[in-house]
Amino acid sequence: MKKDLGLLIKFTSAETIVPLLQRVVDFGFPTCQISTYVPELYTKENAETINSFCKKHDLELTMLWAGWPGKLEWNFVGGPDTVGLVPKTFRRERTDIIKMGSDFAKLLGIQYVASHAGFIPENMTDPEYPGLIEVLKEIALHCKQNGQVFCFETGQETPITLLRTIEDIGTDNLGVNLDPANLIMYGKGNAVDSLKILGPYVKGVHIKDGLYPTNGRELGLEVPVGKGDVDMPLFLKRLEEIGYSGAYTIEIELDRREGEQSPEEAINEAIDYLKSHL
Repeated sequence: MKKDLGLLIKFTSAETIVPLLQRVVDFGFPTCQISTYVPELYTKENAETINSFCKKHDLELTMLWAGWPGKLEWNFVGGPDTVGLVPKTFRRERTDIIKMGSDFAKLLGIQYVASHAGFIPENMTDPEYPGLIEVLKEIALHCKQNGQVFCFETGQETPITLLRTIEDIGTDNLGVNLDPANLIMYGKGNAVDSLKILGPYVKGVHIKDGLYPTNGRELGLEVPVGKGDVDMPLFLKRLEEIGYSGAYTIEIELDRREGEQSPEEAINEAIDYLKSHL
């Protein structure tokens, strides 16, 4: 296995921290991204637990993915009003939570902090756009004080909209956590071609595959790596060509349905796929 493979894990309580980290080690991964939607977990005690485990097992934390509690709809109906920092109802609270995540990441020595901005307006004259830029710049500057890069995870916006947003924020510590499946599943772009626009900003990569939407209300489905519309072999080749040197982090969110893979089976299949293509 190459030394740059990793797994994304999501903490839901303090009791899940060590078992999930152990899962990463048991799979043989040398790196991982950590995530939580529970900001109460951003404590010094939890940081000490994580640091102790990682030191003992030589596990590298490559990114913290900062989520937020409350209402979330991962679709095209309620998504624009509930996901990320775009909805004004949740903007202040989530801005503060991401800054808390940045402080927690500093305790862990993590350089990259990521989150979804939401359905960023494609029309730059949208009256909601300036306020969004203002809070994103606030987050970026907070991360900069902590010696970090703030990364946008791709998904709800087109690559060119994301590029313009990065330019408008204007700080020198912005990046992209490129999830190729999200671009496909949201119908926002082609993962391979997105590198022509976002390539210089890519600091992290999720290994995930998916299908384009088949209707205007629901996201496309996630599918096992190599069986979707991402064109994973070409995507991996293009990452190498642009000089990407970060981790390839497997993210598995497949629902367990009868006759389909378990998450463990999906992870093992993704490992085998990457070993044969990297």
